[in-house]
Amino acid sequence: MTHAGTQSRPQHRSWWRENQQKLTPYIFLIPGVIFFLVYVIIPIFESFWLSGFDWDGLGEKEWIGFSNYQELFDDDAFYTSLKNNVIWLVLYMLAVPAGLGIAIFLNQKVRGIRAYKSLFFFPFVISQVVVGLIFAWFYAPNFGLFYKLIEWATGSGIAVLADPDLVTYGIIAAGLWPQIAYCMILYLTGLNAVDPEQIEAARLDAAKGFKMLWYVILPQLRPATFMAVVVTVIGALRSFDLVSIMTDGGPFGSSRVLSFYMYEQALSEYGYRMGYGAAIAVVLFLIMMVFISGFIWKMVDDERKGL
Repeated sequence: MTHAGTQSRPQHRSWWRENQQKLTPYIFLIPGVIFFLVYVIIPIFESFWLSGFDWDGLGEKEWIGFSNYQELFDDDAFYTSLKNNVIWLVLYMLAVPAGLGIAIFLNQKVRGIRAYKSLFFFPFVISQVVVGLIFAWFYAPNFGLFYKLIEWATGSGIAVLADPDLVTYGIIAAGLWPQIAYCMILYLTGLNAVDPEQIEAARLDAAKGFKMLWYVILPQLRPATFMAVVVTVIGALRSFDLVSIMTDGGPFGSSRVLSFYMYEQALSEYGYRMGYGAAIAVVLFLIMMVFISGFIWKMVDDERKGL
């Protein structure tokens, strides 16, 4: 018995040594995969399931099938929120080219460039709540800087956050400030990985300016562009915190987005309708997946074609 035990130990150790490099990445991945399953994948399926119930979060669940979706598609507040989310998506995408432009400007070796990088990096590190408060004061009637500038230029100020036609655009402008900084950071990281030999070869072929950017630099920035688009789409579709801080959905519900409307229906004093809130969450998730999946398909297709 002792002899057999001593033989099995070296065999076990030799097997581990042979497979250690293969197994180590998976060992490190297992905790992350478990957390991702528990806190992302399982809640997604639970949201789909919960959207078929009428439930206040405490009492008995009542299965109602697709009734929440039928009510949702007859709900004017839902269409207002959906329209605002589309506006967020379209205008928020400006953060990607703006971040790229600033990153190219900052990707220089000149005196004082670190100070400029810190100034552009600053909006990203502060809380969205702080951003919302800053812009709420910026737009504030009678004493806000934006109000005063418009009053000085035109003779009468504009209360952006009190105007149903302008409020969404005012909040988007506030959201673009940190989002541009985020995209800038992603592109700065990508620019550090650009192959200098390709740059030199392009210069020898007389490529410069826009041609250099389009044909040499941007193809090497595809991973950074993918991340920038994904985080921008996600940021535009959730966009809850700025709406909550700056307007609380007002005036008259005109600045609602789907994530805020979901909160109103599921968790606020307006209803505690968990099933209805889950239905809104499902619609928001499907919209997000359409955009992100489409962009992933485009990137994979470009890679296959060798573009």
